[in-house]
Amino acid sequence: MRPRVFCGIAAAVALFATACSGGGDGGGDAAGGGGSTQQAGAGGAFPVKVADCAGKETSVKQAPQRIVTSDAAGLEMLLQLGAGDRVIGTGFPPGKGSLPAALADRGAKVPVLGDTLIPKEKLLGSGADLYVDTFGPMPGMGAAGAGPSEEELKAVGIQHVLLLSTACATGPKAAQGPRTDLAAVEDDVRRLGAVTGTAARAEELVGAMEKQITDVKNATAGVPEAQRPGYFLFDFDAGTKQPMAVCGKQVANAVITLAGAHNVFADCDADFRPVSWEDVVAKNPDWIQLAVRNRGSEEANRKAFDEAEAFLKGFPATQGLKAVQEGHLLRIGSEVTTIAGTRTADTVRQIAAALHPALVKNGQ
Repeated sequence: MRPRVFCGIAAAVALFATACSGGGDGGGDAAGGGGSTQQAGAGGAFPVKVADCAGKETSVKQAPQRIVTSDAAGLEMLLQLGAGDRVIGTGFPPGKGSLPAALADRGAKVPVLGDTLIPKEKLLGSGADLYVDTFGPMPGMGAAGAGPSEEELKAVGIQHVLLLSTACATGPKAAQGPRTDLAAVEDDVRRLGAVTGTAARAEELVGAMEKQITDVKNATAGVPEAQRPGYFLFDFDAGTKQPMAVCGKQVANAVITLAGAHNVFADCDADFRPVSWEDVVAKNPDWIQLAVRNRGSEEANRKAFDEAEAFLKGFPATQGLKAVQEGHLLRIGSEVTTIAGTRTADTVRQIAAALHPALVKNGQ
């Protein structure tokens, strides 16, 4: 994980990892989270095969009963799947107000094993039988980012499942080219559904995502590629001295593309990359998303959005941008745009409704 990102928005949710695990040493050891998921039936039959980022398979022989999540992304997915009562701990806990209201009470009851990364010893001693990991190894975090080895997890009976869409977004085995759909996110939902025996619920969640996305794609299908507006996600919490661009391999690039826009930094071959304000000015986006993390209340969120907008309007390098001059500044939180989860489909519709109001109605 890059230190600059960790100090910004990822300090809240830590989903901006850049590497993925190659898995363990085969046999019955821990499962990585990329690749395929094989399930014996929608009812949650076992064993279930899952593959790591390198395609190496292992088997989950029975539904886990004591789950630890590395952060709020995996936790939210498990809550959505109805497996939240089996989560015994998390790292990077969800901030107040960041979970959907229907999940907030249950999410708040999950013990916090680490305000950021879960210490290695605490994870190994947690009594978990499954670790849902958004990150994979994070060399940029030094020894703390290495985490337990596959051998150490296996020794204490913890199976290991990575979220493909984030942990495997970059690296030697990552998909080539920009990410333009949410297939990897949907695969994560299905994978966790298969592993936890909630496959039927996973299909319901994925079906709802796909319906929203299909509706938006059909509505905007007539907009020529050349007429799709340029879009810049302003990661306000990563700092204003040097902007952090969302690149082609990040989940947000798919969200922006599906919404009928063009990410002005889609061509950088990474998930995130520091750029300069001169680079942003040269792109001169038609729309800018004021991406701030949830502060825990509507008032606090409004203040953060106000601060982000005031910066763009007052900073000499940005006050002349087309999006700033025309007031095309969208107030949409970071979490629902850059984090793997079912709510990314909602964000697709929200962005599309703002950019193409004659074609897409938000919430309908």
